[in-house]
Amino acid sequence: MIKKYIDILKTIGHNMNLSDQASLAIAEGLATLSLLVLSILLIFLAKFIITRFIYKTITRTKTKADDLLIKNRVLIRVCLLIPAILIKTYATDVLHHFAGAQNTLLKANTIYEIIIFVLIIISVINTISDYYESLQYSKAKPIKGLVQFIKIFIYIICFLLIVAFLLHTRVSKILIGLGTISAVLMLVFQDTIKGFVGGIQLSVNDMLRIGDWIVMGNADGNVLEINLTTVKVQNWDNTITTIPTYSLVSNPFTNWRGMSESGGRRISRSINIDINTIRFCTPEMMEKYKRYSLISDYVAEREEEIVEYNKANRIDTSCIINGRQQTNLGIYRAYLTAYLKNNPKLNHNMTMMVRQLQPTEFGVPIQIYTFSSIKDWESYEKIQSDLFDHILAATEMFDLKLYQRP
Repeated sequence: MIKKYIDILKTIGHNMNLSDQASLAIAEGLATLSLLVLSILLIFLAKFIITRFIYKTITRTKTKADDLLIKNRVLIRVCLLIPAILIKTYATDVLHHFAGAQNTLLKANTIYEIIIFVLIIISVINTISDYYESLQYSKAKPIKGLVQFIKIFIYIICFLLIVAFLLHTRVSKILIGLGTISAVLMLVFQDTIKGFVGGIQLSVNDMLRIGDWIVMGNADGNVLEINLTTVKVQNWDNTITTIPTYSLVSNPFTNWRGMSESGGRRISRSINIDINTIRFCTPEMMEKYKRYSLISDYVAEREEEIVEYNKANRIDTSCIINGRQQTNLGIYRAYLTAYLKNNPKLNHNMTMMVRQLQPTEFGVPIQIYTFSSIKDWESYEKIQSDLFDHILAATEMFDLKLYQRP
């Protein structure tokens, strides 16, 4: 069929008064182009069938393991083998009279085939890794590091196979040659090699991106540039700090990207209450607290609940320590919680908590844990300052005092 197609193209060339050699070259060239176009069309057709029918069938199954095949594009990458199969099968027919072009096409096809096989293997490894991580005991025995090592090893083997194929030699000879010069390369290009490896690790693990705000040593600002050997950071005072790329892999650093991408910026700060000012509430104190609009309902409902409990259990409340009683610190914590919930500049969809920490020689720490809805540094600091201005000033309204060392 291909020969008939080429003959038709040659006939058209002859009808256009072209020479036999020109007609043959144009005919076989168009046949080769047609083969490549057909391969691409078949890839799209296979992808269409997979996404419309096979993927729908997979998503309807009860098990989630096969969904990982979709996530890691295993079947899609298998489709990419279609051009390699067609070219290997018909290259000798479409370029029968041009041995040089035929050999070039077959070489390119072999390299393409190696790369696609490697991509399929990587997809399968990612699928196995994702399935393993979905299991409960994977937290105790993680294999992410092993998987990364295997993938790097496969990429190296792929590179060596391509080089060996192009040079018409064996992989073992290339390895011997690399071993001979590796010592010199490691000595001369030590920092470059370490930076290159560090850059790959940063990229593969998504540890750092341009624009990220990081803190490491004297560096505290946004990443401007990530190159082979260094990472440039513009600090908050507009100074530039240069960090060796491999240092970001071997040493700890803080990346604030998670905060930037989340719905808010964390506020976590404590105030210390003087233990000597914590007491059970008297009726006079209760009446005063009921006038505070944010907690008036809370105080009344809580008091009613406590009275009913004490009556039901026949507790003698003439002695204040008997039964259940409210304290000024407990009501103050309820007030702070209500105040946070009514603050429009805080993110109410994230954790919002007022809690009492372990008492120390400096008093009883009350921690405010919440998130600002505005993440910009200047605005964030203003929100935090305004919040604690009110919290500190409101302490005396609950007959409490802040601890302050004399």
